[in-house]
Amino acid sequence: GMMSLLNSSDFIFSSFLVTGIPGLEGMYKWLSIPFTMLFFMTLAGNITIMLVIWTDRSLHVPMYLFLAMLSASDLGLSISAFPTMLKIYWLQAREISFPACFTQMFFIHTFQKFESAVILAMAFDRYVAISKPLHYASILTSGVIAKIGLAILLRSLAVEIPLPILLRRLRFCHSNVLSHSYCLHPDIIKLSCSNTRINSIFGLFVILSTMIVDFLLILFSYVLILKTVLSIASHGGRLKALNTCISHLCAVVLFFTPMISLSMLHRTGLKLPSHVYVLLANMHFLIPPVMNPIVYVVKTKQIWDRIIRLLCKKRSGNS
Repeated sequence: GMMSLLNSSDFIFSSFLVTGIPGLEGMYKWLSIPFTMLFFMTLAGNITIMLVIWTDRSLHVPMYLFLAMLSASDLGLSISAFPTMLKIYWLQAREISFPACFTQMFFIHTFQKFESAVILAMAFDRYVAISKPLHYASILTSGVIAKIGLAILLRSLAVEIPLPILLRRLRFCHSNVLSHSYCLHPDIIKLSCSNTRINSIFGLFVILSTMIVDFLLILFSYVLILKTVLSIASHGGRLKALNTCISHLCAVVLFFTPMISLSMLHRTGLKLPSHVYVLLANMHFLIPPVMNPIVYVVKTKQIWDRIIRLLCKKRSGNS
């Protein structure tokens, strides 16, 4: 009787179960240590960068204002994704209600689209700085940056608001076990026994119209940047121009490589071991927020100097 009830399409789940790393269930207590450290490193790194840029008026220039936006999106992405993950490793608690899951999915994907657009804005910033250095300040004024920031926020919200609304009409009766430690749209719709064609088409439209378009425009920006750099006469001048792009290129690689790989694997339905998908998803959501602050602090002398000054001021104040 119970089996026929479970097999019936009338049986509807009331919550999802998030998944840790398959095959490593016995090590969750140990895994909680590096994941907790990653989370606190992410918080410390991104809050420090935002604080330094906020408090130092000399850093209120396009490059650093975009970096503050990048840190804000990294912070949002981590705060959205980490709680369910840490609950699995700390408490072995896997259950998440539909409203909580849809809310988490909304914030994860919103910050994901926000970060993608910020990385594109930073590519535009690098292009203007290298190709039109004399007009840089007049093209990217504070007003223009504020408008770009607002446009990024509005676009991110506009494409993501329909997703949880469309999910609410679905029934889930095949299974309620998600394949990641957090709620992602392609993962959720795979579990539905309703017709998910609208969800799939809209989800694909969102990916193509935001992150794929952003990625192609970033590539186009770098084609223009390389064209400009190659026209610089001196070898030293070329290296200096390219050196200003290294931090941004790291952000592009860290963010887009796992995301594109994961998206392609989901769309093609290629049968790979489940830990491959989990690893790629974790790399996409956890590595950029912890690595971006490190890369920018190491490569950007102004940020490094302000952090040292801030620490010295605190130390002298305490003594």
